[in-house]
Amino acid sequence: MRPPVPKSTKPQAKQRKSEKRERAAGLILRFSEEHVWVRVDGDRAQLGLSDRGQKALGEIIAAELPEVGEAIERGEQFGELESTRTVQELIAPISGTVSAVNTEIEGSPSLVNEDPHHDGWLIEVEMSDERELDDLMAAEEYEEFVEQDEPDE
Repeated sequence: MRPPVPKSTKPQAKQRKSEKRERAAGLILRFSEEHVWVRVDGDRAQLGLSDRGQKALGEIIAAELPEVGEAIERGEQFGELESTRTVQELIAPISGTVSAVNTEIEGSPSLVNEDPHHDGWLIEVEMSDERELDDLMAAEEYEEFVEQDEPDE
């Protein structure tokens, strides 16, 4: 018979099981400090700009994204989004090889504004090191991060 699990760890264990199921279904988003989200599906991951990131940029009018087959490196620029306000470099939260590019963004860059976490995805990457995901923030952590970044009213 197993010893009882201390009460303080039971919710965490339950949360980890829930997160594993959601990750298996491709529902979990992880976030970088540069406001790029990652959705994992096996050894591949979709990347996009977070809702907070697109709101800060304003209306997106152009996107420059890598080609399929290009390697991206964590911490390095993998593209740019141009808005009516500025040009934002996209910094890779993970390393890997680009396996797909959302070609809809080329003709309708505003998809990033309209549906940043779904139809507005940017690229898909075959990950080279899944351990890099451990350095990204879960949704709750990301919310706390952006709240700290907001100016006091």
